[in-house]
Amino acid sequence: MLDFNKGAGLVPVVIQDNQTLEVLMLGYMNKEAWEKTKQEQRVTFFSRTKNRLWTKGEESGHYLEVVSTSIDCDNDTLLIKVNPVGPTCHTGSRSCFKTNYNQNFIFQLEKIVNDRFINPTEGSYVNRLREKGINKIAQKVGEEAVETVIAALNESETDFVNESSDLVFHLLVLLREKNIPLSRIAENLAERHQN
Repeated sequence: MLDFNKGAGLVPVVIQDNQTLEVLMLGYMNKEAWEKTKQEQRVTFFSRTKNRLWTKGEESGHYLEVVSTSIDCDNDTLLIKVNPVGPTCHTGSRSCFKTNYNQNFIFQLEKIVNDRFINPTEGSYVNRLREKGINKIAQKVGEEAVETVIAALNESETDFVNESSDLVFHLLVLLREKNIPLSRIAENLAERHQN
């Protein structure tokens, strides 16, 4: 149970992207904000400058949809993993912190591929590939794997990086076609590493 007494009625709340694990922002909650967040499954803070409850996105529409919550070992700090709807920072950035988001772009790319499956876009390469069926998608993964091997053995580092990128992209499309999220691959790798 959160201890609101240590911080004069407020606890710090770290907001983390559920998919990329990027830290998006830090805010504060009082008991009322915490209860509202749990009830609505949307993050509400206590704004120290406005001196009132403030649901992130109430004006912009850039809500923070709650996925999970964790209380720290001292019961005085909260970690909330969210699915952000749009940018989190008031400046229009994904995060209020200047972090190296590129290292997590593969998760954003997975979201883009998923969105193409749910909302087909005319002219989208993902949709053209999907229309050809799973055999073609699997074939493209095989072709890109061979091209990656060739680039690793005979071509420049840039060529190797480009072919590796093509391979990962096509693998993401194949994973989505099979309804397997990238997180499941990560979990499997972690389990295999422990054995």
